[in-house]
Amino acid sequence: MSQYISSEGLEKLKHELQELKTAARKEIAERIEAAKALGDLSENAEYQEAKDAQSQNEARIAELEDLIREAVLISENHRTDVVDIGSTVTVQSPKGEMKYTIVGSEEADPKEGRISNESPLGRAFLGKKKGEQVEVKAPIGIQTYTISDIR
Repeated sequence: MSQYISSEGLEKLKHELQELKTAARKEIAERIEAAKALGDLSENAEYQEAKDAQSQNEARIAELEDLIREAVLISENHRTDVVDIGSTVTVQSPKGEMKYTIVGSEEADPKEGRISNESPLGRAFLGKKKGEQVEVKAPIGIQTYTISDIR
C-alpha cells in the first residue's frame, strides 16, 4: 500500500533505517556477546533481553524498508485551488481559525497541525475548495468547518 510522505519525512525514515542497520545492530550484537560470556543461556535474562531487542530492531528495519519502498512523495508544487495531500488549509471552526497541513499517516502529528489524509478530518478536507463548508462527525457531534485558505 502506498504511503504518502514529504521529502523531509522520507529523509528522516532513511536516517532512522541507517541508524538501526549500523549503530543499533552493533550495540545489540555487543550485548548478545556480553550475555553469552555469562554462561548458561537458558537462565540468562540479559541474553533474552538482547535477543528481544534484536528481534524488535530487525522488525523495525523491515517496516522502514517497506515504507521507503512504497513511499509516494508529496509534491512540493501542489494545487492551491483545491485541498490535496501537502496542502496547508486554513479553516474557520467552532473553536476559531485553525490551520492544518494534510500529510501521510507516517508524518501525522495533530498537536503540530499535521493531520493524516486518512483521518476523518483529512479525508473530509480533500478535494474541497476555498469557501466550502465541511461537516465532520466527531465524538462531540457534527463539527462544521469553512475553508478560508489553501496553500
